[in-house]
Amino acid sequence: MYTKQFEIRWSDVDANRHLRNSAYIDYMSHTRMSFFMESGLDLTNLEKQNIGAVAFYEHMFYFREFFPGKPVTVSLQLKGLSADGTYFEFLHNFYDENGKNYARCEMMGGWIDLRERKLVGLPREFYEKLDSLEKTDDFRILTKENTRKYSQRPKDL
Repeated sequence: MYTKQFEIRWSDVDANRHLRNSAYIDYMSHTRMSFFMESGLDLTNLEKQNIGAVAFYEHMFYFREFFPGKPVTVSLQLKGLSADGTYFEFLHNFYDENGKNYARCEMMGGWIDLRERKLVGLPREFYEKLDSLEKTDDFRILTKENTRKYSQRPKDL
């Protein structure tokens, strides 16, 4: 399983002296970016293909609080991937120094052509690198319908 360890910085703490909500998102983004860079899916290679990632949603579930002075380990697993790589779904777990699970996040996103601003599939070489990530037990092949699960958009938009 791909993991990344973080030290809680003063700026990662909120007024309640625990890890702030947006720090969880920052840690997950950093974990994904580290995996992408290590696997050859870094920004330079994606930029050459004119491809960028977009988040559809990130659903956080908090079980316990993290406080400064202890490390946080964030895992990354592939929960879903469409057949052409357009859509992806990740599972992140947050662990304390003893391996106890303190939080979880399910994240779904897709890849866009940065000029056209439309969703696109991944080139085969990038797809294979993403597909090499450890998969969750409930991994699934994503379809467009899976991305619409939470899409109750207001009528005036």
